[in-house]
Amino acid sequence: MSDISLDSLEPVDLSGVNVFVGGPIQHAIEEDSFHGPLRHAIHDVIEAVSAVNGTVFSAHVAEKFGVDTALFSPEQVSVRDFDWMRRCDVFVPVLPVYEHGDLMRTDGTHIELGWASALDKPIVLVTPTPMAPNASHLLRGLPSVARVSVFDLASVHRSPAGLLRLLTSVTRGVVMSE
Repeated sequence: MSDISLDSLEPVDLSGVNVFVGGPIQHAIEEDSFHGPLRHAIHDVIEAVSAVNGTVFSAHVAEKFGVDTALFSPEQVSVRDFDWMRRCDVFVPVLPVYEHGDLMRTDGTHIELGWASALDKPIVLVTPTPMAPNASHLLRGLPSVARVSVFDLASVHRSPAGLLRLLTSVTRGVVMSE
């Protein structure tokens, strides 16, 4: 069990909900490790969702946070991630910033955001608020064409209950209608 306090999460149950957790991989692989703050944030999201019975799809887990990334071909990653996108009930991309405030580059996550939008999947964007100044117009404008909610990245560890309530809210009708 994680060190995240889940005491206040008793009413939250994500049983039957598939959550695709995304975020940078290639640009988060550092010389001898994976970008620490991103690793912790993704871990916190995955732990929180798992603790309330949600099913998580995660390339970070599949690729062991970059350790096994080279073992997967571009075709395998594309097919796997697109399948997860089709099967998920909500897409949760984690978009961190560097110490100087710029959004970390993540080409793959932006493609997944396009897939989620086109497939009309709810998106819960986990990123610092306000959004980084270098975020593109398309990322900033995505809520005008897709179902996008934003959850502050700094709150993930401190308040997983808030994220889980938001995930429950955006998926409530999706899971029931299937």
